[in-house]
This record gives sequence, C-alpha cells and structure tokens, in this order.
Amino acid sequence: MKILFPLFPNLSRTIALGVLSLLGLVGFLAIDSSWAAEEDKERWNKKYETGTYLFGRDPIPFLKEHVDLLPKGSVLDLAMGEGRNGVFLATQGFQVTGVDISEVGFKKAKALAAEKGMTLTTVVADLEQYTIAPDTYDVIICTYYLQRDLFPHIAAALKPGGMVLIETYTVDHLQYRPTFNKAFLLERNELLTLLPGLRVLRYQEVDTGVAAFASILAQKPTQTTK
Repeated sequence: MKILFPLFPNLSRTIALGVLSLLGLVGFLAIDSSWAAEEDKERWNKKYETGTYLFGRDPIPFLKEHVDLLPKGSVLDLAMGEGRNGVFLATQGFQVTGVDISEVGFKKAKALAAEKGMTLTTVVADLEQYTIAPDTYDVIICTYYLQRDLFPHIAAALKPGGMVLIETYTVDHLQYRPTFNKAFLLERNELLTLLPGLRVLRYQEVDTGVAAFASILAQKPTQTTK
C-alpha cells in the first residue's frame, strides 16, 4: 500500500529516513552491547587463566558465619567466578546454580567442586542480559560484583522466606585502589537502600586495612503485608 502526502511531498521521505536512522541506532546499540560482553568475557577469562585461585578457594567469612541462617534448597550464585562461595554452599547441602560470563572461571569452579565430591550447575551468561525467573530460589548470593539494576530482579527471584547475601567494595576501598572505577563501588550505607521490601537480618561495613567492603543478609517476607 502506498501512502501519499500531497501537501507535504518531502514528508514521506523524511519519515522513512527517520525510521531507518532509528533502526540503525538500535542495531548499533545491540552490536555495541554484544562487543562489550565479549570484551568482558575475554578479560575475565584471561584473569582466571592462572594455576592459583585469584580470590582463593575459601568462602568469604560473612557467608561462612551466617550459612546456618540460610534456608536449605536452591541457590543462585551470581558472578560465581572461580566458585569459592558456591562450592562451599554445595558442601553444606545446597543445590547450586552459578551464572558468570567466564568459561575459564567455571572450569576452575567445577574442579574445586569435584575435589570435594560436589557438583554445580553452571550458566555462561552476561548478567546485563540475563533474566532471573521470579519466585525461584531459596538463596541468592552475589559477591564482588555490582550491577545496581540487578537488585530488583534479585528480590523478585527469591521465594517467600528466601534470603539474599551480598558483599562488595565500598567507596572507602579507593584508599587502597585509587584507580578502581567508582561506578562499581557502593556508597556508605547504600546497600541498605537497594533491597526495598526485604528485611535486613545482618549488615556490616568493614575496613580491614587492605580492603573496604559492605555485606548484607536480607530476607523476603513469607507473605506480603497490606
């Protein structure tokens, strides 16, 4: 069907060019996002290509100290990396699924799990594109990875009564790593504001003299309050 604009002979051409420009921009953004994801994957694969575990083989102390509070069941470990936290939870009787962009990290995570007679489910994915199914997990953990728009999806993905445990660097960490990208650092007390609707069970901000970070353990209500 041909649409005519007799009073504005150049209008149809202008609209067509505008639509094509918009489609071009969308395509460019998709390509740019894909390129960035591949760059991140290569960067982390290179980091993990070492005989040692970059962040160690033991879980973070905050997780170990509070594991007995976590409801037993399914765990989602976001940005699992080399698996130190997810493998620990597997040894404690949890069913663990890890999501990370690095296949090399997962290879080391599975090797660590195998040493302890455990198995993990792993999903290679870019968390900026990954969809977390709602009301699915008893526990979600995310350590030393900060993506602020992920927090509402984390809260939604918890089953009623489920818990989330998060730990990552704060702005005070800049005194130890001045070149760290501030966009990926928590402001003081910011973590307390990122999980609305969840009950905070434990919270801390720590400066060890070599690192500064915040940790939180929060729980989804078993029923919504009116």
